[in-house]
Amino acid sequence: MAEKNTELADFLRRARSQGDASRAGLPADGRVRRVPGLRREEVAFLAGVSTDYYARLEQGRRIVPSSSVVDAIGRALGLDQAGRAHLADLIGLSTASVQPRTRPVQRVRPGLYQLLDALGGVPVLVLGRRADVLAQNRMGRALFTDFERFPAPRRNYARWMFLDDGARSLFVDWEEQARAAVENLRLEAGNDPADRATAALIAELREASAEFGDWWAEHRVYQRTYGSKRLRHPVVGDLTVEYETLALPGDPDTMLYVYSAEPGSPSQRVLSLLASWSLTATPGPAAS
Repeated sequence: MAEKNTELADFLRRARSQGDASRAGLPADGRVRRVPGLRREEVAFLAGVSTDYYARLEQGRRIVPSSSVVDAIGRALGLDQAGRAHLADLIGLSTASVQPRTRPVQRVRPGLYQLLDALGGVPVLVLGRRADVLAQNRMGRALFTDFERFPAPRRNYARWMFLDDGARSLFVDWEEQARAAVENLRLEAGNDPADRATAALIAELREASAEFGDWWAEHRVYQRTYGSKRLRHPVVGDLTVEYETLALPGDPDTMLYVYSAEPGSPSQRVLSLLASWSLTATPGPAAS
């Protein structure tokens, strides 16, 4: 219980420190701000609650705000949709006794493997909970890495990003991509704090990577459903790929990440070259 309250308090403090009084529409009071962000009384004012109430919440006291108060605090702090969802998860945990549990192993349907083969011209990754890599097609292996060479329990995108030297050299914008992995994992940990595998992964990465530990402590959450990645591929050279995420109906824990390049761009030509190379370099079906 104390740990959950600490998580909530830490998240609120960090969110408040990143607030902007002028953008929040607060009147200038003539006082010099010695630290960045919003004051507690300003968050309380914007949320329509007393300063004492908000202060006790930020101190990790056992308070159970209503959903309307949670929404108001989220707006006062300027949180985006992912941040507000994370705040709601943390506050919802303050009264619940959450017992650690092991969730069933995720499986990929045969029809999904067929789809991966059909999308052979573009890289595709299938990610499950905590960014476990459940499957990939031939182009996915060629662009990133062959996750099937790892033992099944260790096929995880975030683990690869932080602990594999190949990932660090592959991404030109490695820090940006690594921070995104932390923020997504932080959001998932808030959604399901009882999952043993998620807790074990976080503990492993905090111990093995100082960068992960530092960025985890920032308590940032963000859910990216599209974006771009800049790569320096060891075989075909530099390229930029765009990605879109597709949720599977009936299976919200499984996401398809589909990568492509702008039509007619140098990156598309490089991606086509990679496709030709992959036909001989990575033979075989999409997954074993």
